[in-house]
Formats: sequence, C-alpha cells, structure tokens
Amino acid sequence: MASRPMAHRARKRFGQNFLRDPGIISRIVRSIGARPQDRVVEIGPGQGALTEPLLADTNGRLEVIELDRDLIPGLRVQFFQYPDFVIHEGDALKMDFVALRDDGQPLRVVGNLPYNISTPLISHLLEAGDAVQDMTFMLQKEVVDRLAAPPGGGERGRLSVLAQYFCEVESLFVVPPEAFVPRPKVDSAIVRLTPHKEKTCVAKDEKLLFEVVREAFAQRRKTLRNNLKGRITGEHLSELGIDPGRRPQTLSVEEFVVIANAIHGNAAASGTSSDRGEKTGYGTDAEGGENA
Repeated sequence: MASRPMAHRARKRFGQNFLRDPGIISRIVRSIGARPQDRVVEIGPGQGALTEPLLADTNGRLEVIELDRDLIPGLRVQFFQYPDFVIHEGDALKMDFVALRDDGQPLRVVGNLPYNISTPLISHLLEAGDAVQDMTFMLQKEVVDRLAAPPGGGERGRLSVLAQYFCEVESLFVVPPEAFVPRPKVDSAIVRLTPHKEKTCVAKDEKLLFEVVREAFAQRRKTLRNNLKGRITGEHLSELGIDPGRRPQTLSVEEFVVIANAIHGNAAASGTSSDRGEKTGYGTDAEGGENA
C-alpha cells in the first residue's frame, strides 16, 4: 500500500486540479485497461490519484512525466516500494516520445491533462507516429466534444478533422467539477485516441492537408468556394463531387483529403509548389476554443 500524498497547493500556472473522487478514479483506470505487459506512461501524475491503481495493474511497471518539481519528492516517497517506477522530470510538450519508446513496445499514454496544453500535447504525441499505441486522457469536455464531433455538428472544426484523420476517437464519459480539488469551472471528459494502423484515406501531402483544413475553417459561416479561393475553384470542387456551396463543418475527413490531394495534383501538374509556407498543425487553444 502506497503512503498518502503530502499536502500540496494546486498551482494555477500549471493548470493543476487534483482528482479526488474514488469512483471516477476507478472508472478511468478500468477504461484504460492497463496490463502487466503494457508500457504505460502517465503525464502529470500530480499527487498520484491514478498512479497508484495503474501501478497495481502494471505490476509496478510505470513511467510518469511531471513538470512540477515540488511534487516529485512526494511521488518518490509515496511509491518508493516500486523499483520499476520511473519519474521523468520535465515538460511533456518537450518530451521525445519516439526516444522514450527506445525501439521497444509502443507506449500507452494516459493522464489528466491541464486544459491549457491539451491540444498541443495531443498534436505532439501524434507526431510520434507508431511509438504511441493509444492515449486515454481527461480533458475539458468542450475539447473532447470537438475531437469526436461528426460532420454537420456545431462542434465540428479543424481539430475534429485532423484528430480523426490520425485516430479513432472515442468519447467515454463526463467527469463533473466536484471530482477535483480545487474545482474547475467546467466539466471534463475522458477520451480515448487510438492511432489508425492504416488510415482510411491518405493525404499525399499532410502539411498541405493541415493548411487546407485550417483555411476552410477560418470563417466557418462562409462556403468552401470562398474560404478556399486561391487554392481550388468552385468548378473543380464540383468535379470532385463536392458542392462548393457547402460549409466546412459538413465535410468528412475523406472529403478534405480528396480536396487536398486535388490541390497537390494541380500543383504537381503545373510545376508549382502548393506550400504557402504557413504554420501548420492544430493551432488551437483548449481554453479559448479554436477559431472555427
């Protein structure tokens, strides 16, 4: 039995809200379904609410990444009896997850993520490719709703399209504010992201796909014809079987890939570059919401 965590005041700059509800903790751990043979990495263990049951499920084999150096001595004391418990002190956004895998089995990444880093961290993990087997996170419910949003819904945005291009997204259940100390001002939710072993559709230039999706959602009340003007004509969209009068939130991942591949083909045929040199990636803010 691990010793109890030492008292620690949650720090706003780290976005800390410590999970306290035993029922919610048990439900999250069951959702993760960790096994002794799994390589599990927990981001932001905090005071060890998830860490202790995860250690039980993995027979003491667990790695954690913690940014708050004041929490690390308490974690070492609390779980001193587990020789295979490894603490990485640092920022998960800067962690090289490919190197962490070290050519071994892929990582199962879990954690209660601070709202202000959730979207860039997911993007960072997706860049690790097959080094990550799956991800189970607690995030702001609004972000989970976006990640899982189907075409046509009000929550559908560029985050939805890009996450679903790379992963199967499962929204599992809601976690209320009273499960935490201190209480956040919003609901949280558990989401599982499982990278596709084989994508259902493949972009010829993923950087270009990111740009097309971002531009399409730049003004979501406008049509594809207007938002992608300069990239592709309305006539060409019609030839692809896509109504240029549609709004971006109605398109499937596959339709965005079709558009990006057509733009890539046009550029290749004309001998010009389709790259405008713009910043790519998710480019969203988990607190303020995406510009979509």
